[in-house]
Amino acid sequence: MKSVATPTELTAAIVMADIAFILLVAHLFGGIARRLGQPVVIGEIIAGIALGPSLLGLLPGDLTHVLFPTAARPYLSAISQVGLLLFMFLIGWEFDRSMIARRKTLTLSVSVSSIALAFTLGIGLAGIIYHRHSTVAGKHVPFLAFALFLGAAMAITAFPVLARILRDRRLSHTPLGMLALASAAIDDVLAWCILAVVAAVATARDTTDLIQVVLMSACYVAVMALVVRPALAALVRRIGPNTYQLAAITAAGVFLSSYATTWVGIHAIFGAFAFGFVMPRQPVEPLSKHIRVPFENIGLVLLPVFFIVTGLGVDIAALTVTNFLELAAIILVACLGKMAGATLPARAFGLPWRDARRLGILMNTRGLTELIVLNIGVSLSVLDSQMFTMMVIMALVTTAMAGPLLQSHTPSHEDAPTMPTEALQTSR
Repeated sequence: MKSVATPTELTAAIVMADIAFILLVAHLFGGIARRLGQPVVIGEIIAGIALGPSLLGLLPGDLTHVLFPTAARPYLSAISQVGLLLFMFLIGWEFDRSMIARRKTLTLSVSVSSIALAFTLGIGLAGIIYHRHSTVAGKHVPFLAFALFLGAAMAITAFPVLARILRDRRLSHTPLGMLALASAAIDDVLAWCILAVVAAVATARDTTDLIQVVLMSACYVAVMALVVRPALAALVRRIGPNTYQLAAITAAGVFLSSYATTWVGIHAIFGAFAFGFVMPRQPVEPLSKHIRVPFENIGLVLLPVFFIVTGLGVDIAALTVTNFLELAAIILVACLGKMAGATLPARAFGLPWRDARRLGILMNTRGLTELIVLNIGVSLSVLDSQMFTMMVIMALVTTAMAGPLLQSHTPSHEDAPTMPTEALQTSR
């Protein structure tokens, strides 16, 4: 029986049905991942890949296209961006500067070392594989943009996934857990800064454009620090933190800030992150109730859409033998850069080898944050479909391996993770 709905109405209805299907599948795969001792995000990523051309698309009838027709995908992408921007706001808002101040030297050493080694190895790998991925959709990718992006993608640590792993293993309030969280927070800020540079390089058509993007970005940062930050503090004092209006006004600010960074020439997520960074954090409880809780609930509904949209671009069946060799190199470089980059300075500051290795394992988790970065690479036309697929697999592997590796390093109850006194004294 043919529907009497107009094409526009039918497309909207398909989008709603797709979201319902996505939520159910994400819940199913997330539950399986949790029972296997993995973060829920692992199941949601696998769900996205399974519904894409890598699995469902291989079955007769092109089921991926039937479930997610071309006309519906832009709407799904736009909806996923709403959840993504609110998520990035929370990442910026929850950045705890006091956590870094308590262990400044040790934290900075671990973070900068893990960023530097992973970033350097990523650039080195880019030099080897660039000639096979230098064209995206018929357009030439500048080597500088490709190399900087690959370096930044290797340097990412997924702060939210790391926090969840630490909570699940009751490590959040241990010296090791706090060190990992603080180092990951700095990693993410530095990585976002690098990605902002990549976005400027990738979008600028010439040197004049690049200078313009840099100058406008500097103006944006100045306005956020000198105008928006005090204005938000005054707003919270004026209307009070215990009002439902605050969430609506904050969300509007997030989207306007995202629009501003897009207009400047960098990505929308930087605007959301920056708005969260300048948002007042006091008083804690009322703001948490009226901002964090509703935004997190929105994320529970909309972020699975992001995973599915991402999974639709992952096509493992399209990878060649050469690509699988490249994938092995990508995973090796990713693990070596973060694990060695975090383990060695931690050991140099006096941590036992066991705790230093566990820190390296924790810093190697990527998860959702890496997917956000990879989608930026696609939107900037820096990554082709094969590189995107390989990098998504790398994010999945490096996140999934954290649980089993941590389990193999878990001390007994009597031998709880510690940090030597001299390391704490040196790091203050």
